[in-house]
Amino acid sequence: QVQLDESGGGLVQAGGSLTLSCAVSGDTVAAYTIGWFRQAPGKEREFVAYVARAGGSQYYSDSMKHRVTISRDNAKNTVDLQMNSLKPEDTAVYYCAKSNYLYATTHERYDYWGQGIQVTVSS
Repeated sequence: QVQLDESGGGLVQAGGSLTLSCAVSGDTVAAYTIGWFRQAPGKEREFVAYVARAGGSQYYSDSMKHRVTISRDNAKNTVDLQMNSLKPEDTAVYYCAKSNYLYATTHERYDYWGQGIQVTVSS
């Protein structure tokens, strides 16, 4: 069974950077589309970015595409999300998840999720 574990969250000041990592176990990371989502209190889960299975093309949400970079390390079996110029409104629990779809920007297309990790951006 595939398992996903997020790390790298924490507290950061506005304008700072943070890199989240998603470690995939139980299978090869390149076999799946791996996506990042976030959920702020009282809000719906929001798509941030994904790296597609096999070829590894990246796709970003319009709201985040200028501030985040998603990358996959096949040797480490991880997918990282680098976030820059962070704002207080980026405060949320961030989740990584896997999908069997090549194109997957909605949470319904993902079947396995990590437990989530808190990112807090102070003003």
